[in-house]
Amino acid sequence: MRELHPIDSLGLPLYKEVKSQMVAALSAAEWKPGEAIPAEKLLCVRFGVSIGTLRKAIDELVAENILIRQQGRGTFVTVHSRGPRQFRFFNYVSHDGKKDYPQLTIVHFSKAKADKICAAKLGIAVGAKIFNIITVRGFDDAPFIVEDVKLAAAVFPRMTEALLRSRPVSLYNQFQNDHGINVVRIEERVSATLASAEHAELLSIKPGTPLLQVHRVAYSYNDQPVEYRVAYVNTEHYEYSRSVA
Repeated sequence: MRELHPIDSLGLPLYKEVKSQMVAALSAAEWKPGEAIPAEKLLCVRFGVSIGTLRKAIDELVAENILIRQQGRGTFVTVHSRGPRQFRFFNYVSHDGKKDYPQLTIVHFSKAKADKICAAKLGIAVGAKIFNIITVRGFDDAPFIVEDVKLAAAVFPRMTEALLRSRPVSLYNQFQNDHGINVVRIEERVSATLASAEHAELLSIKPGTPLLQVHRVAYSYNDQPVEYRVAYVNTEHYEYSRSVA
């Protein structure tokens, strides 16, 4: 008997139903980041489908970077960590094409209320409680990105400044490890702007210097928006470069 949510009326292919149920299991933290999902034979029994149908569902989750196959070991839930996949959501390279992961510094943490734009991006009510985080990224004493990050407090109920500062290498890694939130995709919009006095000071440049402005919404499972950030990038030595998988 198939253990699937009754969505046949939508006319979805069977493997899409299996994929939907696997995403539901991931969303419920049944399979945690870095853990292997159950063996294919067990999943076939659980969902009452053939190995071919199951593999089509897994193939799509791998293509979407939700799962990752490791030869000879199995299929695992993707982890945001320093390693081969650390650049998945970092879209900046030096002008010579070199890509390194910059240091992250938390310069500000506060609680606020969502304005109209933030509320729309995060799918919350205007005035809902949010966390506002300002970060600077760079190498040694050469910062080149300021980020204004906004998170819905209801999605991150355990978030505190102390917890945030305890793991300053990757925000998305912290989202996973401390809050059970897995970022699986992002949408970005790029435009030009001029450095404000505040951003100029953080980037060690003159006010009015041209900057790249990158608006990002990050999504978890089932297209749930979990983060809205605006990055201000000094492009004197770096440029925006995003590859589409």
